[in-house]
Amino acid sequence: MNVRSQLESISRAKQHPITLDRPAPDFFEGAVLGNGGLGAIVTTRPDAVVIHFGHNNVWDIRIAEENREKLGTFQEIFAKIMEISPEHDHLHENEWYRDYCRMARENYAKPYPCPMPCGSLLLGFDRREAEILGHKIDISTGICEVYFLIEGKQAVLEIFVEPQTDQVWLRMVDGQGEWITSPFNRIKLIPDPERSQDLPRFVAAVAEEKQLIMFEQTLPYREDFRQRTEPHPQDRAFRLSVRTADAFRMVENPLHYETYGIKGDFSGADSREQVLTGADLLQNKPFLAVVQLEEGLLSDLLPKPTSPPVPELAQYEQAREESIRHYDEFWGRSAVELEDELLEKIWYWNLYFFQCAVKAGVTCPGLFANWSYRKIGTSWHGDYHFNYNAQQPFWAAFSSNHVDRHVAYVDLVHHILPISRSWANDYYGLRGACFPHSAYPVDMTMMPYPIPTWGWEICETPWTVQSLWWHYLYTMDRDFLKHRAFVPIKESVRFLADYMTRPEAHGDSQGDGKCHIFPTVVPELYGLTPFFKMNKDCLVDLTLAKFVFKAYLSACRILGFELEEKETIEAVEYILRHYPDYPTANSEKYGEVLVCVEGEDPQIVYNTPNSLMTVFPGEEHGIHSVEERELLRNTYMNHLNEGGNELVFYSLQGARLGLLDLQKFKRQIHYCMLPNGTCTDKLLQSGGRYHDATDFNFMGRMGIWFENFALPAVINECLMQSYNGQIRLFPNWPKGQKASFSNLRAVGGFLISAAYDGENVEWVELFSEAGGRLRMHPLWSRSTVSLNDRKPEPVTGPMIEWETRKGDVLRFSKG
Repeated sequence: MNVRSQLESISRAKQHPITLDRPAPDFFEGAVLGNGGLGAIVTTRPDAVVIHFGHNNVWDIRIAEENREKLGTFQEIFAKIMEISPEHDHLHENEWYRDYCRMARENYAKPYPCPMPCGSLLLGFDRREAEILGHKIDISTGICEVYFLIEGKQAVLEIFVEPQTDQVWLRMVDGQGEWITSPFNRIKLIPDPERSQDLPRFVAAVAEEKQLIMFEQTLPYREDFRQRTEPHPQDRAFRLSVRTADAFRMVENPLHYETYGIKGDFSGADSREQVLTGADLLQNKPFLAVVQLEEGLLSDLLPKPTSPPVPELAQYEQAREESIRHYDEFWGRSAVELEDELLEKIWYWNLYFFQCAVKAGVTCPGLFANWSYRKIGTSWHGDYHFNYNAQQPFWAAFSSNHVDRHVAYVDLVHHILPISRSWANDYYGLRGACFPHSAYPVDMTMMPYPIPTWGWEICETPWTVQSLWWHYLYTMDRDFLKHRAFVPIKESVRFLADYMTRPEAHGDSQGDGKCHIFPTVVPELYGLTPFFKMNKDCLVDLTLAKFVFKAYLSACRILGFELEEKETIEAVEYILRHYPDYPTANSEKYGEVLVCVEGEDPQIVYNTPNSLMTVFPGEEHGIHSVEERELLRNTYMNHLNEGGNELVFYSLQGARLGLLDLQKFKRQIHYCMLPNGTCTDKLLQSGGRYHDATDFNFMGRMGIWFENFALPAVINECLMQSYNGQIRLFPNWPKGQKASFSNLRAVGGFLISAAYDGENVEWVELFSEAGGRLRMHPLWSRSTVSLNDRKPEPVTGPMIEWETRKGDVLRFSKG
């Protein structure tokens, strides 16, 4: 992107601050900050600023791995389930199956592993002297401003997270931006009041001469840490410290009193309170502080304590400039300018949140990323669910031109590859890797969730590796394909090929000569059913297996691996020649529709949008599907969804079909939006798994849902699509609304910029990052193209095709 475009992107981001015009004491009201590793939530209450810290690398790493021998093998469990009477409504009516599932879930029922909150910083003040008015995040710089009224004058507490180091800087300025003293009369670090109770007691320290407060928390590697006299070599720890420019003195017994009739400690913390020194010193020392979070192996961290830098204005200014440069580069990668203000705001806000949550070189975020406090962020262990949750946040990385953020997910795939191989080999007796339903970013020697009810979802194996192929398609990075993507894809394919050619899955047992995916489980629906009535050839299994089969064949050809992969290639080609048909049913209202499994009632209420999986993520169908258009439209219109997992997913499917109602999409965003600007998962209807008495917001306080930061992907697909190698511009953008974008990334390694005046495309510019053949649907009846600023020449035909070289710039115009 050129300098002019970059400046425009930064100015667009600056137009969309995240604000709240009152104190924000609740976790979900606070300002969301982060650098992809460290996460911070800035809450404000009438007497204090309280910042809650978390980190993607900091987990309670204890893990239970019992009952290994009791699990048996897939073949043993499959045979026993086949013996259960098909007359049962549910398999859990069978005592053996009920007991087996209870045993298999015992490890997952433990509260750990899970993200570990890293404590809170409290800055308190006298309410008679100061009042909090609200806060604002300038997402163009990452700087949060907390607004005060101090003795009738406005003042601002500036807060930002350094992008490369896990430090948070704070400075108080007046209304003109001049550095001033603060109203703060006490400072306090508070270890998490709930999650720290079941761990070794934290160690706190105060160094008054250094204006330093800190505490350290050990994170045991093993469950039996209380029985051990020596630390385990794999124990981890973190240290939170704060250093101020002001001196302070220690308070051994902070004042608390008990009112008659009210018993108990309502402080919510077990810590020693530190108080800044008197007003005479504060008047001479403007407020400046730096918070530092360190994490790592206990053996590395605790013997080598480091202090945050001495808070000096020059260091603050340097860190601030580095943060601004980081955001300049981030926003310079892509931009949109939309006449629809809400959609533009959602695009910028969620890319900001995405930047805060994930980056290369740091543990991949789980369900709730790097923000946690008390039990917030720990539901379902805050782990990785591979039936869409772990994958969805990265759907925005490709088209938004932030592919570098996807590297954290690639590292996750390689982290779980060893246990996935073991599960395929030892449990299934097959080659390759069978990827898990749930997993953790800790050492694992067995599958964390081996329960057949959901653990037998076959779709999770191709789904886990799918985005590795996308990474190649959107960058054309052959080295990445060879060294990071190919092995996981190959191992996924080997398992699928073996699974689909088992005697139970094809041949005489099925009677149709086809290779079936049997048994399997529909995501979030049915579970395992008696005699596997609803457990064969799920739509999502079929479309994703086909996706990864074709990706594997292409990768073998690109890398020249045809000879060494000959056996698996032949197996895949055989399966594709004997592939099952996709299940359909007749809807009384809409006609023939796709369903997610044979025999399904088309009026079923879905959780994940299973009936449209061939559109996305399968990418077999879409706006290009002329022959299937009526079937796909019927399916989209017929779809019933209970909510909670559809905000991005179902909307993206609609955009891929050119059917997304953007006004309805915006209303759904409003419905799900929290005061902090993020969108949570909310229910839409009863009649599926949920009842009329169900709290439709029961997931709202579980944490900040990382998956919904993929909302920009939906908007991108309305502006530009390239999923099948053919570029389409503004395929789901309404007439009468202007829109333009810069550097959206397309399949083939192309960066696309374009403008639409509400009626027609005005111009298109394309940068070829890797070279290769461009295929783009024509925009006008007559077009011209200028290559690298040369004289324009006409282009004609039903498809614009151009062989590009690396670094080429093509500009298309009407004429």
